[in-house]
Amino acid sequence: MAAKLEARDMVFIVDDDESLREALARLFRSVGLGVQAYATPPEFLASKLPDVPSCLVLDIRLPGMSGLDFQAELGNANINIPIIFITGHGDIPMTVKAMKAGAVEFLTKPLREQDLLDAVRTALVRDRARREQQSTEADLRSRFETLTTREKEVMAFVAAGLMNKQIAAKMELSEVTVKFHRGHIMQKMAARSLADLVRMAESLGIHQKKPA
Repeated sequence: MAAKLEARDMVFIVDDDESLREALARLFRSVGLGVQAYATPPEFLASKLPDVPSCLVLDIRLPGMSGLDFQAELGNANINIPIIFITGHGDIPMTVKAMKAGAVEFLTKPLREQDLLDAVRTALVRDRARREQQSTEADLRSRFETLTTREKEVMAFVAAGLMNKQIAAKMELSEVTVKFHRGHIMQKMAARSLADLVRMAESLGIHQKKPA
């Protein structure tokens, strides 16, 4: 089943052909998408981009900077937006380079509307998933930062698979105290089970070597 396009989703267009920009804008608006169009990469970079699921339809040949160069510049600036390349002058090496750098699709002109809409749908689904993952990671990090220094240490040992008795010995605490800390950790991290807590620790990059 095809993913549903949402009204808040946005498509950015960067193409120096004004008539094509207008045609593409009409197409995307006809399916309920928001659109912002630019003639050059600097115009795009100078604008205030809405913080919503989005993608970029980018011409490969532009005055001053190629689409591939712009793709690299966006990556270097940590601007993570799915890109759909369009061109009337594509070749295999160019296509391979674009796709290796993470492009969603590489379409040649004249464009088939359905191919473009399918590519845009794929790109928006990808961007929405990325945003949801970032939000989840930020929430997890926020919960982790509510732990005390000792609780963080206990969590690292738990993630390494140590038993309460082992953790108590390493931290020079009573086993009852370790159990108390574990209970607080589970509550603060909103972990449903030990396995859930271990997965959280992995996501946070928390590692402790288990002693031999």
